Amino acid sequence: MQSLPERSVLVAPDAFKGTLRAPEVAGAVGRGLERAGCPPPDLCPMADGGEGTLEVLLPALGGEVHGVEVHDPLGRTVRAAIGLVEDGGTAIVELAQASGLGLVAEAERDPEAASTFGTGELVAAAVATGAAVVVLAAGGSATSDGGAGAIEAIEAAGGLRGARLVVLCDVRLAYEQAAEVFAPQKGADPATVRRLARRLDAFAADLPRDPRGVAMTAPAGGLAGGLWATYGAVLEPGAAFVLEALGFDDRLRAARAVVVGEGCLDRTSLQGKAAGEIATRARQGGVPCHAVVGRNRLDRFDARILDLQAVLEAGTLEDLERAGEQLAAYL
Repeated sequence: MQSLPERSVLVAPDAFKGTLRAPEVAGAVGRGLERAGCPPPDLCPMADGGEGTLEVLLPALGGEVHGVEVHDPLGRTVRAAIGLVEDGGTAIVELAQASGLGLVAEAERDPEAASTFGTGELVAAAVATGAAVVVLAAGGSATSDGGAGAIEAIEAAGGLRGARLVVLCDVRLAYEQAAEVFAPQKGADPATVRRLARRLDAFAADLPRDPRGVAMTAPAGGLAGGLWATYGAVLEPGAAFVLEALGFDDRLRAARAVVVGEGCLDRTSLQGKAAGEIATRARQGGVPCHAVVGRNRLDRFDARILDLQAVLEAGTLEDLERAGEQLAAYL
């Protein structure tokens, strides 16, 4: 009787922010698994609405890329991309390419001065292509302006002109948590956090509707909330959106195990990040889940919630390949 082929491992890491792209991480872990004798894995680079979302979605959805010039968080000209899919009916853009933290050197970070104006320019450029839907991946910002700059730029370009705006959110937190939770990583000290919180609060009071208390309005320094309040933007969990586009659930059911990954595994991983979403689905489907991360900052309780079988730290491509080899022992 002929034996059935061995089921493959699904390798589904997010990017290691600022260091390694998701396809690089997936490829390195996959090479390690194969070196250890595993069958070729199913490589599924992931994103959760942050940096790298366009790179992950475009191969799955098909389409073409257009380049545009916009302004970075400090007003300098940068080149950004618009992905056009569904015969141009849908445009996909990334905040990180216009208003991302990665565009600002650590010594230059200033969340009070940083603006989302360039993201608004990017959205407006996507609308100008004729797209009926603009999908904005909102993670990874250097900003805390509640979307004030983006709204200014969109209005200066004539508004959305009937286009529908969908914002992919990498966390579920509400608008009023934006400064306290995220501004410190953008360079804010405690006094600056307090000033930003007051500024965001005042801005919310002037918007057409109040984003405070609404889930998923905190991403990108409150930009998600500002766009929701001003344009009725649809707020979508980024990880779930990307997983559906990649046909992830079918691939998970066909896998013997799944490997997640991100630069830092911590409590935010449970709040809408790709690793947490995948681990939850794996647990529900009875598929063992492992993690390869740059840094593991999960406490024992949170690790138990994710039900990870193994968590390995690896910060370089060589380390990731070795981690792939080590994971083979758990499979």
